[in-house]
Amino acid sequence: MANLKEIRNRITSVQSTMQITSAMKMVSAAKLKKAQDAITAMRPYAEKLTELLQGLSATLDGEIGGSYTNQRDVKKVLIVAITSNRGLCGAFNSNVIKQVKTIADSYEGKQVDVYTIGKKGGDALRKIYNEFGQHNEIFDHLTFEHTAVIADELTQLFVSGSYDKIELVYNQFKNAATQIVQREQFLPLAPVQTSSTSSGDYIFEPSKEEIVLTLIPKSLKTQLYKAIRDSYASEHGARMTAMHKATDNATELRNQLKLTYNKARQAAITGEILEIVGGAEALNG
Repeated sequence: MANLKEIRNRITSVQSTMQITSAMKMVSAAKLKKAQDAITAMRPYAEKLTELLQGLSATLDGEIGGSYTNQRDVKKVLIVAITSNRGLCGAFNSNVIKQVKTIADSYEGKQVDVYTIGKKGGDALRKIYNEFGQHNEIFDHLTFEHTAVIADELTQLFVSGSYDKIELVYNQFKNAATQIVQREQFLPLAPVQTSSTSSGDYIFEPSKEEIVLTLIPKSLKTQLYKAIRDSYASEHGARMTAMHKATDNATELRNQLKLTYNKARQAAITGEILEIVGGAEALNG
């Protein structure tokens, strides 16, 4: 059995860990509320905008928006992996990395590159795939304007023919304890099958073509911003849950160590008493 000093040192160490994990949990809980409100408010707008654009594009003839909707033979694929800059958030980052590997394997025989947003994903994926680009600073100033720069860069890569397909992989926020790994096609815009009854009699001002050409870049920027916002909220939810479990485990370990310490201390006291009694008996004898 370890001596009392070693057990005391372990108890002190576990208590220090508890303080750190508890503080991280509270920080993530505070940030989660703001991030959750932001993505909850934005998600309906982003989804409706995408639905409107796809529905309107499906009613057009010709090559309107062709640079964004051009379905080319897929030879070069770019996977945009959205992770976090920091760890200690459970399986948050590893789930995205696993999904990226699964997608890359499905494109066997084709060129697959990765574009990482978040340091953890970049550190893991650049060892396996060619990393075309990375943006780790986006989470320091997470705004639509900063995200729009990345969206413009990705759009230009597709329009110029550098890549035939671009996909997003990120964690979608459901609640603090649940994050769902999502795979979304960024470019080309996915074709939508619309029924004849879904298109009503609408008067468009300006024309459909002008609306589509205006909405496509905005929709792509909004889609990427929503994905990063989802990932940001999921990160804090995952970290809060992980730190909560870590604090509980540390509390259980501390209680076990205290029990072990009390047993060892009691055994030491009993041994000392027996030595004193034995010494007294020897003197009396």
